[in-house]
Amino acid sequence: ERDLMFQYLGIQTLCDRYLIRRGGRCLELPQIFWMRVAMGLALEETDSNERAMDFYELMSNLYFVPSTPTLFYSGTACPQLSSCYLTTIDDDLDHIFKALADNAEMAKWSGGLGNDWTGLRAAGASIGTSGVESQGVVPFLKLANDVTVAIGRSAKRRGAACAYLETWHLDIEDFLDLRRHTGDERRRTRDLHTANWVPDLFIKRVLADEGWTLFSPDDVPDLHDLYGQAFEKRYVVYELMAEYGKIELFKRISAKSLWRKMLTALYETGHPWITFKDACNIRSPQDHIGVIRSSNFCTEITLNSSVDETAVCNLGSVDLARHIRDGELDGERLAATVKTAIRMLDNVVDINFYPTPEARNSNLRHRAVGLGVMGFQDALFELDLPFESEGAMDFADRAMELISYHAILASSRLAKERGPYATYGGSKWDRGLLPLDTVDLLEKERGVSTDLPRRQRLDWTPVKDQIRRHGMRNSNLMAIAPTATISDLSGCSPGIEPIHRNIWITAVGSAELTVVNPHLVRDLERLGLWSDDMLEQIRFCDGSVSPIPEIPLELKEKYKQAFEIDPICGLRMTATRGKWIDQSQSHTIFVKDGSGRVLSDIYLAAWRLGLKTTYQLRTLAAAQVEVKTVDTSENGLNRRRDHTTWANDSEAVVEDDGTGVGVSATRPGRARSDAYPL
Repeated sequence: ERDLMFQYLGIQTLCDRYLIRRGGRCLELPQIFWMRVAMGLALEETDSNERAMDFYELMSNLYFVPSTPTLFYSGTACPQLSSCYLTTIDDDLDHIFKALADNAEMAKWSGGLGNDWTGLRAAGASIGTSGVESQGVVPFLKLANDVTVAIGRSAKRRGAACAYLETWHLDIEDFLDLRRHTGDERRRTRDLHTANWVPDLFIKRVLADEGWTLFSPDDVPDLHDLYGQAFEKRYVVYELMAEYGKIELFKRISAKSLWRKMLTALYETGHPWITFKDACNIRSPQDHIGVIRSSNFCTEITLNSSVDETAVCNLGSVDLARHIRDGELDGERLAATVKTAIRMLDNVVDINFYPTPEARNSNLRHRAVGLGVMGFQDALFELDLPFESEGAMDFADRAMELISYHAILASSRLAKERGPYATYGGSKWDRGLLPLDTVDLLEKERGVSTDLPRRQRLDWTPVKDQIRRHGMRNSNLMAIAPTATISDLSGCSPGIEPIHRNIWITAVGSAELTVVNPHLVRDLERLGLWSDDMLEQIRFCDGSVSPIPEIPLELKEKYKQAFEIDPICGLRMTATRGKWIDQSQSHTIFVKDGSGRVLSDIYLAAWRLGLKTTYQLRTLAAAQVEVKTVDTSENGLNRRRDHTTWANDSEAVVEDDGTGVGVSATRPGRARSDAYPL
């Protein structure tokens, strides 16, 4: 009977992507699939049968779903179960090509890649004593792009990687142009995603309308490893050295001018995304043992990486909507889900097949996991809360505190049972600092308030006492991924995003399936408003219920679509959740008006609120591509209109479920990730 918990799209997704096949034949049924994954994750438990049943119960009821690689490979001969890999590339030719080979190996096993390229010297820098000038980072990024294209992820997915570059790098302006559709093809990376790694000092210079100096990393070798006030002091020293001729290769520009270029590139190409270096590092539990040099493909992972260590994270997501009972969040059920989920994710670390020695060493030392959520919008629908309401903000805060509380407690109890992770000593956990405490550290280091409330609903004393006595099993515990594919599987809204459309068409194999928001249908049926005529009106309005006069105001507020919601409201909600999270969140920004001033205000607000990262920018114009003529003679809105719709968009886009694995498919019901000019 649990097969019937799947929606049509979910069972089709399961069949197409997850069930083991041989010679075109499906070898699994849905419940056998869940049991395979459960048994694979319980292999090294002393009471493996009992634990496998616990894991099966959790997954088959869709309370918690591990990320795609875990679903692919758990219980198979080669269990590569990890979602994300973060690497640092050294300024050395041998290491550059080793890193590219490692990328291929990790991508082959469905891992999503985040590559830190900031350490490579800039174009024009001298190489050794030969006097030869470097060509900079761009030619190597082109190679990384081609490796990404070449690897088909075991015939299951496209390759997916994101390159990160810090904002003071002398090649930053070329980096901004990598995804443009014009220019020299040899200096374009159509399939490699890009992200800016932005230090706080740059944002402060933008706000003050001051200058900004670009350097080659070989002249400023320690700058990439510094953050906060230490970075600011050292950066100013390097600026003085450049001014007095001790550094010859540099460029002085306006910080505001570079900021405009960053936003223009982001708006016109969808890249590079904007992530904040200092917030990631200052709030990191592992600040005693290294530096976070980049995030991952989906910007929710913030782990230390180095030449010797490839950061690894193992992900899974709780479906919040399935924890709503009788119009309330079922805290007891959620606590039980989180406890079992953390155990499952910790098991991944030991069972996992690691593509490289650097990945193995890192994951066994730090044991990072990333517990996230999905179905947030569905939970709000179940609670009868509009996305922009104070009630929704309160729910986001309350639910994430509860998840954080029980995740940290579960990890500490595992430390009592299995021992703490190897680098626990000296960590923020060891120093008695929980994620909420690090918000104060960020504000103090920046000298800028986030204005985030610090209210705690739960008594955290037992958690702190447990950590003090037994330590922590995992260095990092929480990260919210976009969950595009596993949310389809589970039949819930992806990650923390608002609903994109109330009606959309989705591709299922070679067929197209029209989907209407079931919560909206239920409410309209309750009011006696659901009919074929109402369906046509909603279709005519591209899913929006705002223009339809028959629909009550409270439902218009409740069923606002992503582009109808104030993006600042979404940022505040993410910041509110972020207080409780030790990693980050994949936060997609939806913008109806894509003017430069609007974008600047949004991203500066993200910085002020203390967000660690942002993910894709999606503009309404990018989504509206196909013009159709619709006869509306029966719906009373117009006799006829030519209108633009993205409910029937057949463009191929790249979606992600937090694995960093790009899904190349027709996804008509979702806005495109590439943002073209209005």
